[in-house]
Amino acid sequence: MGCEWYDQKVWLRRYPQGVPSSLQYPEVPLDSILSEASKRYPNKAATLLYGARMSYGELDELATKFAFAVQNIGVGFGERVALMLPNCPQFVIAYYGVVRAGCIVVPLNPLLSWYELNALMKDCGARMIITLDALMDKVSAALHGTAIKHVVASSLASYVPVWLSLPVWLKTRPKGKVELPSDVSVHQFEQLLRVQGKPAPHNINPRDDTAVFQYTGGTTGLPKAAMLTHYNLVVNAHQCSAWATELKDGEETFICVLPFFHSYGMTACLSFGVLKCATLVLAPRFDVAETTKLISRYRVTVFMGVPSMYGAVSYHAQRSNIDITSIKACISGGAPLPKQIAVEFERVTGGKLVEGYGLTEASPVTHINPIWGGEAKIGSIGLPIPDTECRVVDLETGANCVPVGEVGELIIRGPQVMKGYWNRPEETAQTLRDGWLYTGDIAKMDEDGYFYIVDRKKDLIIVEGFNVYPREVEEVLYSHQKVKEAAVVGEKHPVRGEIVKAYVVLREGQDATEIEIIEFCRERLSPYKVPRAVEFVSELPKSAIGKVLRRKLRENQTGE
Repeated sequence: MGCEWYDQKVWLRRYPQGVPSSLQYPEVPLDSILSEASKRYPNKAATLLYGARMSYGELDELATKFAFAVQNIGVGFGERVALMLPNCPQFVIAYYGVVRAGCIVVPLNPLLSWYELNALMKDCGARMIITLDALMDKVSAALHGTAIKHVVASSLASYVPVWLSLPVWLKTRPKGKVELPSDVSVHQFEQLLRVQGKPAPHNINPRDDTAVFQYTGGTTGLPKAAMLTHYNLVVNAHQCSAWATELKDGEETFICVLPFFHSYGMTACLSFGVLKCATLVLAPRFDVAETTKLISRYRVTVFMGVPSMYGAVSYHAQRSNIDITSIKACISGGAPLPKQIAVEFERVTGGKLVEGYGLTEASPVTHINPIWGGEAKIGSIGLPIPDTECRVVDLETGANCVPVGEVGELIIRGPQVMKGYWNRPEETAQTLRDGWLYTGDIAKMDEDGYFYIVDRKKDLIIVEGFNVYPREVEEVLYSHQKVKEAAVVGEKHPVRGEIVKAYVVLREGQDATEIEIIEFCRERLSPYKVPRAVEFVSELPKSAIGKVLRRKLRENQTGE
């Protein structure tokens, strides 16, 4: 009710010139993006890692070989294959190879603890995991109770010209011999690529068949797998391409510092980059000095990132007198983009930096400010991209649209929206209603059709662009034998955006230190999820029904 203003799609009036309101999307498997790039630009550099070059022709051939290897091992159609890798050629080869084999990719953060990895492996039922030899200790510890039967290990040394040039953290080896269960087979990635044969073709239905399980906390907390179809992911890459009107096929170079295991990096860097037949300069992790040098050395034209990255790179480039004026376009996500960072970055590079928005359940991109030929409004997440419908609805029922300029929950409908959560029918029904994706984000729309996120999902903490869900951290804290109660909130930080702060009530007669609690969490959580501060309190603020009021804890921090 009252949705006429939204149904008129007023945002289309502010579309940049050359951006269509609707597109015709190819109904093809996800790996077709790579095979098409290989046909068009077989000799063009597809990836660069520490100077090592791989062409599109080579990459496509290796993806086909890996697809055959996966099938030959016995991993069947629709079964899950985990990728626990940083940005490296192996990730790209395996990502397209796994979907070409008819299997489902499960991208995972290499910084996951064994405890977190074990939980995710049990949840998705993966049969195979592909990782680095440096991570084999962690993987072996995480296999108990999982369906994993095959572990594929690789070394970055196989894809760089000079082993000694790698950072120390990438040269780490397992301590001693890694012991795996007797029913688990270990394979070397490079040896699998030497096996001769072609994968059996699969009759993939792009609209219905899942290509990726992308783990997210969604709107409620504990990690769950968003099922993204081949069509979802192909569509979102084409939507991004249509928006970036001045980027030319076969002529661009992307700096890939956003991790491919994250939905933002997977689409905005990997899929979008391959669709544009761009060269992908791979960075296994963000280091400001190294990233700035790579941008300059390879004349990078596209830089997808989070606000803290842009601020750090522009400052370092000026201080070190490094030329990064090759930059054409940047889309910032993960956190609000401060005006000061945007203005300074554009001054230093001469390129365009605009804010966008997305969420894992939408593959993930849904909104972007105009890059060229339109107004980019500071503070806004921009306009809905082609074929994306949006409404702002009342917070009580979610059924009625609120007037323009008023706040409510942002809901989205479009071809990039997931098919649902894996094995989570109740949460799927809560998030997907009558074809609409309920984001849980509080937003408003102005009369020009620009959208603004007014507040994040109520309790979400964003650390350098990564989502941290309090309940996940709290469950670890509650497992500590001295902890009676715990609550986690975000605390503002000038560099990270936010850090995780824990409020802890100890059991009667117990003593603990801040360091003790932090170290306990560090063993069980990814580094960005670990509390950076712990405050011991006698009690937690609660509602009449006993619900912990995190809002009160946040207000105490800010003095509101």
